[in-house]
Amino acid sequence: MTAVEDLKKLSPVELRRLIRKGQFNGQTSGLAPGYTQANLVILPKKLAYDFLLFTQRNPRPCPVLEVSDTGSRKLKVMASDIDLANDFPKYRIYRHGTLEKEVTSVEDYWEDDFVSFIIGCSFSFEAELIAAGIEVRNISEGVNVPMFNTNIPLQEAGPFHGNMVVSMRPIPEEQVVKSVEVTAAMPKVHGAPIQIGHPEKIGIKDIFRPDYGDSVTIKEGEIPVFWPCGVTPQNVIMRVKPDFVITHAPGHMLITDVVNTSLKYL
Repeated sequence: MTAVEDLKKLSPVELRRLIRKGQFNGQTSGLAPGYTQANLVILPKKLAYDFLLFTQRNPRPCPVLEVSDTGSRKLKVMASDIDLANDFPKYRIYRHGTLEKEVTSVEDYWEDDFVSFIIGCSFSFEAELIAAGIEVRNISEGVNVPMFNTNIPLQEAGPFHGNMVVSMRPIPEEQVVKSVEVTAAMPKVHGAPIQIGHPEKIGIKDIFRPDYGDSVTIKEGEIPVFWPCGVTPQNVIMRVKPDFVITHAPGHMLITDVVNTSLKYL
């Protein structure tokens, strides 16, 4: 049995405790099948209202699942036994819009005025695609999902503005309609695709050179399908250049206690 197969047998709580202890810092696609995974943005309180407004105006790439109390490292809905400063496998520290470093804990950076935004992730609908008989190539190849910057503009709010980031999965042509139906039922984790089969129309020049994540095989008869992606806030942050922001590292998500099926049609 491989290490990955061992990890897939763990519950969300067990995985978070493993991550908290520093015993796992890899990407989380395929782990805790059936449970919702989530992205993270941590901002000082002075920016929190404008960012919340930004997410409300851009719900496809930024579907908010929960917002923490100011200064709290706990959640009330998506998970119990949680420490937001330690339970993501990797975090990114941004200063003035520049990536300063990746770390496995942000405990030493924590401030009493921090507000944490837990944002839906397309990893959550991957298990539903697999259950519907659709291969998810990044899982079968054991890599991170490919993600791309696009030319799709977002609705502005306060200082926050920019373009959408998308994730891509190659889907056999005869299964594209089914993949749309499966994911459209889960709008809280990005919902239906934003583009199908024509990457150049959304500003993607090379399908095999993602801006984030890893390249995957696209077989004959498969069509690249693009979904809104929760890495979008990181793209926005790099444009806005706020003094200090913490996010998750792409592909390194929070594994919550909430089952995917509870998010359908919400």
